[in-house]
Amino acid sequence: MADREKGGFWVGAAAALFYPLAYLSKREYRNFEGIPRTGPVLLVMNHVSHLDPAVDAVFVHQAKRVPRFLAKASLARVPVFGKIMTGAGSIPVARGTSSAGDSLKAAHQALDEGKVIVIYPEGTITKDPEFWPKRTQTGVARLALANDVPVIPCARWGTQEVLNGYSKKFRPLPRKTVTHVVGEPVDLSAYREKAPTPDVLREVTDLLMAEVTTLLADIRGEEPPAKAGRDA
Repeated sequence: MADREKGGFWVGAAAALFYPLAYLSKREYRNFEGIPRTGPVLLVMNHVSHLDPAVDAVFVHQAKRVPRFLAKASLARVPVFGKIMTGAGSIPVARGTSSAGDSLKAAHQALDEGKVIVIYPEGTITKDPEFWPKRTQTGVARLALANDVPVIPCARWGTQEVLNGYSKKFRPLPRKTVTHVVGEPVDLSAYREKAPTPDVLREVTDLLMAEVTTLLADIRGEEPPAKAGRDA
């Protein structure tokens, strides 16, 4: 097995903060070996709780990788947490501003350097009352098509039972189980031959989130609604 990717001081600080948060719940990892131990990876995930980045960071770190998150710029301004997040290599995204393109450039560079990028295409926790993915942004497609790297869907379920971002309920006890399941890399070779038009970007984004939604449905043992993962 590959040695752990080196992280440095800020990754250590993030681990000191995030591991206790992740250990508020029990963990179940399925197809964990699906995360490559070396080389660039674009990990595409759903988003159900404000606890997700901490739990997902530990999940990726236990695969001996250092995650770099594409995260809302507002998180970078949170005292202590924001400093640790950016110090550990996460990339703030100021959506709807002229600097949003700079975030994608930084993500391209990180992939070019062989890093793991974690992206939540919804941009924030889902607005769906049943926690299915919806209202996705197409930045994930831009990254996926511009970089010939493994694009891997991954679903996580259970963090919303610990911290519900909309009801504001924090219920760590009794301990809940948070499940991660890693999918197979998505073959985007046919799309890479096309110009990245808005329609192509939307189609690729929907394809990727459909894969995430399928994994999520498997964890939940439920059928997703017809428009899950769509910009609705």
